[in-house]
Amino acid sequence: MKIAVCIKRVPDTATRLNFASDGTSLDQSEVQWIISPYDEFAIEEGLRLKEKSGEGSVTVITCGPSAATKELRQALGMGADDAVHIETEEDLDPIQTARCLAQVLESRGDDLVLFGRQSVDAQGAQMGSLVASLLGRPFANNIAKLEIDGSTVQIERDVDGGRETLEGTLPVVLGADKSLNEPRYPKLKDIMKAKKKPIETIAAAAGEKAFETTAITPPPPRPEGRIVGEGPEAVEELIRLLREESKVI
Repeated sequence: MKIAVCIKRVPDTATRLNFASDGTSLDQSEVQWIISPYDEFAIEEGLRLKEKSGEGSVTVITCGPSAATKELRQALGMGADDAVHIETEEDLDPIQTARCLAQVLESRGDDLVLFGRQSVDAQGAQMGSLVASLLGRPFANNIAKLEIDGSTVQIERDVDGGRETLEGTLPVVLGADKSLNEPRYPKLKDIMKAKKKPIETIAAAAGEKAFETTAITPPPPRPEGRIVGEGPEAVEELIRLLREESKVI
């Protein structure tokens, strides 16, 4: 089975973010970058499917700046066979990124393309569906369980009030959720091997932007807290404030 996993380089969720002086972007000087956590579930699932079948390959693909090779090497250290780096120093919008990924995937003919359900920075949850649309392939997101038997795909995904089971045939594009698996940690020997694994670099052909960022603004400051009393005597006043002022009950 030929598997591609599309990953995104995102700021570490523990990084304190600051805005650049232009007011339309982030100041990246102090940012620590990681693989988007949901993408790690996609990588892990690709590796498990390959190990279960005993054959095939897992290729990780990303679209981003030259520094994104660090995240690709991390994915290779987890066990991926090779990587494709669609290199661009521009800040692409979602449709531009989808075009770049689709152009690479169209020429590869993968049986399965995996994404994380969403990136933890933009949280648009749209890249998998955009790429699937450009490729003309079925797409399902929030995958909690995946079974493949020959060309038949059986999927379970969590939905409001229960779990939905879907069945289809390869090739498909899927978005992994955190309940799908537990990503492995690369061992030292695998990290060393990853340094020798191939990364193909391709120039991005993104086309025109669909959206332009005009402003990024911080959330409003939180109001100061206040003490309404102490002990059981404060309960009635707290309930009144929650009901009449905050209107949360």
